[in-house]
Amino acid sequence: MTEQQEQSTKSGPTKSGQTKCGFAAIIGAPNAGKSTLLNALVGSKIAIVTHKVQTTRAAIRAIAVEGNSQVVFVDTPGIFEPRRELDEAMVDAAWAGAEDADVVALIIDAPRGLNASVERIIEGLEKNRQNAVLILNKVDLLKRDRLLALTAKMMDRFSFSQTFMISALTGSGVDDIRTYLAEKMPDGPWLYPEDQLADIPTKLLAAEITREKLYLKLHDELPYALTVETETWQIKKDGSVRTDQIIYVERDSQRRILLGHKGETIRDIGSKAREELAEILGHKVHLFLFVKVRKNWQQDPERLRMMGLDPKKRKKKKK
Repeated sequence: MTEQQEQSTKSGPTKSGQTKCGFAAIIGAPNAGKSTLLNALVGSKIAIVTHKVQTTRAAIRAIAVEGNSQVVFVDTPGIFEPRRELDEAMVDAAWAGAEDADVVALIIDAPRGLNASVERIIEGLEKNRQNAVLILNKVDLLKRDRLLALTAKMMDRFSFSQTFMISALTGSGVDDIRTYLAEKMPDGPWLYPEDQLADIPTKLLAAEITREKLYLKLHDELPYALTVETETWQIKKDGSVRTDQIIYVERDSQRRILLGHKGETIRDIGSKAREELAEILGHKVHLFLFVKVRKNWQQDPERLRMMGLDPKKRKKKKK
């Protein structure tokens, strides 16, 4: 992956006929399994996955090839009732991804069923006059009668064009989704090289990997009070990378938690992030983490733009 991806003139295989290429947006409530599904569809880790809701903050594009079709999957932030500037920017990014897509797929946590969060999303689809595919995730956790009843309830609530029952975690049913979406893509040349798996700046990907390790390490101690920015990215003569990242928190007490006793916590996080980055990039990574306190960063438009979010979009739509 490079810092800026240029549109490829590669048209893909032609022996079997016309190539197809388009966008499929995956939307859903927080923690419905969007990022897990995205990684399963592409066959590689593209989006970070944690036990926390609202892990995904900006739309991430992942690319999969199925036959003569290239499907660009858009993993969007979870849609929920926003309270902060960050929340509003995340929800706006989710709907923007859906509005620009050729196919929209609504994924829901089957055990949770048709709750208020899912109802809110369906209302948004109705408002935007959008059709959608329904994906029931974690079906392995439901008995057959409950699953059939949920399916009937969802179809009564909204006219979904197709329904899939899957387990994104195990991969069960995922191939059927990829095949279906590939067939629904419009005719046209491929937008990316065949071997490209994602369209995300390397610096942003690196920051996301570190944020994942922070979430996994700190659990509930710093729920959403932190963000990570890659400040420098330098490729050295031996092919290795030197990168500095800043972790922003809102209070000094949060900084102390993040650093840990004698810096043990931040060193462990840095070690895990460094190891995964090296595996993804295929060469050695020299990662240096710095922690800074920046009050109310979640209301700071500059910080939100650094995360790939546009805080102005929602305000423009309201006018």
